[in-house]
Amino acid sequence: MNIGITKSITIGGKEISIETGKLAKQADGSVVLRMGDTMILATVVANPEAREGVDFLPLTVDYKEKFAADGRIPGGFFRREARPSEREILVMRLVDRALRPLFPEDYHSGIQLMMQLIAYDGVNSPDALAGFAASCALAVSDIPFNGPMSEVRVARVDGKFIINPTLEEMKVSDIDCMIAGTIDNIVMVEGEMQEIQEAEMVDIIKVAHESIKEQCQFQLDLAAEIPASQPKRTYSHEDHDDEVRQKVMDFAYEKCAAVARQGLASKDKRAELFGAVKQELIDSHSEEELAVVGKYLSVYFKAAMKKAVRDVMLNEKIRLDGRKFNEIRPIWAEVDYLPMVHGSAVFTRGETQSLTTLTLGGKMDEQRIDDVTFTDSVPFMLHYNFPPFSTGEERMIRGTSRREIGHGNLALRALKPVLPDDNSYTIRLVSEILESNGSSSMATVCAGTLALMDGGIQIKAPVSGIAMGLVTDGDKFAVLSDILGDEDHLGDMDFKITGTAAGITACQMDIKVDGLPYEVLTEALMQAKEGRLHILDKIIETIAEPRTELKPQTPRIEALTVPNDMIGAIIGPGGKIIQQMQKDTNTNITIEELESGEGRVQVMSNNVDDMDAALGAIKLIAFPPTVDEGAEYEGKIKSLQAYGVFVEIVAGTDGLIHISEFAHERITKMEDVCKEGDVVKFKVVGKDPKTRKWKLSRKVLLPKPEREEAPKTES
Repeated sequence: MNIGITKSITIGGKEISIETGKLAKQADGSVVLRMGDTMILATVVANPEAREGVDFLPLTVDYKEKFAADGRIPGGFFRREARPSEREILVMRLVDRALRPLFPEDYHSGIQLMMQLIAYDGVNSPDALAGFAASCALAVSDIPFNGPMSEVRVARVDGKFIINPTLEEMKVSDIDCMIAGTIDNIVMVEGEMQEIQEAEMVDIIKVAHESIKEQCQFQLDLAAEIPASQPKRTYSHEDHDDEVRQKVMDFAYEKCAAVARQGLASKDKRAELFGAVKQELIDSHSEEELAVVGKYLSVYFKAAMKKAVRDVMLNEKIRLDGRKFNEIRPIWAEVDYLPMVHGSAVFTRGETQSLTTLTLGGKMDEQRIDDVTFTDSVPFMLHYNFPPFSTGEERMIRGTSRREIGHGNLALRALKPVLPDDNSYTIRLVSEILESNGSSSMATVCAGTLALMDGGIQIKAPVSGIAMGLVTDGDKFAVLSDILGDEDHLGDMDFKITGTAAGITACQMDIKVDGLPYEVLTEALMQAKEGRLHILDKIIETIAEPRTELKPQTPRIEALTVPNDMIGAIIGPGGKIIQQMQKDTNTNITIEELESGEGRVQVMSNNVDDMDAALGAIKLIAFPPTVDEGAEYEGKIKSLQAYGVFVEIVAGTDGLIHISEFAHERITKMEDVCKEGDVVKFKVVGKDPKTRKWKLSRKVLLPKPEREEAPKTES
């Protein structure tokens, strides 16, 4: 009985095995990837034919982490995996962005690629392996694919690069980069760094590509052993008419080039003029001709317009909006735009605009994440919203899109390295994109920096971001700074880079062309640095440094560390003590145990007096004042009893002045000589061995009354 084959490869000192032909055999391609005890099942299925009217690639990439893989039962009412988590969506995007450019342009059959984490060892992260597994599934199938492709993660520990690091290695790494490519080219880069230099970025990509080449050759060798993978299926999803194509090119090319040469800053005006050329093309045909060739006109016009715009850039050095290749669009920014919020900023670059708000909260506001491979609380969130009106469109809103999650994550990774190490707040930034014509995620980074500084968060340095583009015909190339949306669609690269004046903090690159030389990549990085610094200057002109004070409406947070054995005392039985403190002081109090074993208490309040009261109450429990036997004190009478009075020695500690120790005179009732609230002086004379209460005496501090002499008697 055929139970499939298994082949292994060692990358970065770690063995990865691929098994195929054993599971999910009705899929067009199926593999199980294993590294350590982490396993991913990847399957791919493609429809035999393209659906009628579909002129694009309907590729769906799904990734699911099964809780059973970690020996856990999902939370929630239904106790089953539900909609994808943000982490799962980010893995889907990493794989999708790497694979999509590698399918034939004329292939339009629906493809569904599914990856499932079926075993997880807590050591090897599956997101670095998903792209390799997905490409292997395609390699053993008969689906047309211009791969193979593979992805790796690169970390750096003590100056040494590590491929596909373990989770422990990632904790001490200063970079986290995911890089995908083929044997010949890099197709995708995404990562975060601690202010590295441009040359280091190139080194990371080069190191990654060496391992990618090995994994791609491994897939070719694997596919050679799978009869079902060869030959690839034949298809015919497009029909063309070369004569019509040439006529459209002859008619539209120069007219579109003329529009491109105008260098119009307005997106709407450019669209209007290109639209007029297209309409003129259509009007030049009779109804009878349109019935025959009409289906070709839009496709061929788009090709003619793309070639004209690109040729004008390459040969005449003219961009669509008239800027120089390294020129940044006009920028204006404003902080403190919104009242009542904890920080706000508007950042506008050309026709792209972000309104970003800062909200600060306490420990209870942290985002609790309970995924298969990550369970913790996250104190920094950045949410990116892209409403349809930002591009002048009307469309249905169906929840947060994968694109919004991806762009928000990129901006978060850009800003995370500069947050203060001693920050006590939970931080939420929300970027509302109000206008968009390219680089809205980079506008989010800039607006986020401004909002943080406006809100008084003491970031280490301001961060700016820029999107770089590339146009090349194989011989000539043009690197474009701060690309427009049209330049992104018509170009060959979208390279987003963020950083401080000291170095790069995050990047995301998608390359649509084969054979990007490292020299061109280096030029793009250096040109991006020039643009980043220009944008940083605009940010600093708006607000030079973080405000020294928080906004009046911002809740104040203070934290203190308490001994481990005092955590329970602060919480009290069933939370009684901490709940009463919150009620009495109108504050929110949270406590967590640190790895050191100590407790971290955080108090959030809108009122200084309430804050002081809460901290005072906590300190009394955590650091009770000491009482010295034989010492003299002054304190208030707390209560009166028939046998004496209880007096506060120090805050939180009482003692008993027995009725016989209150005065030298005989006292019948304590009410006759004192009342609650009276302040008295006393001395600590000992501790009752039974009650462990301090015994106090007021009498010993009072002068003894003189004895009255007995009257003399006459003899």
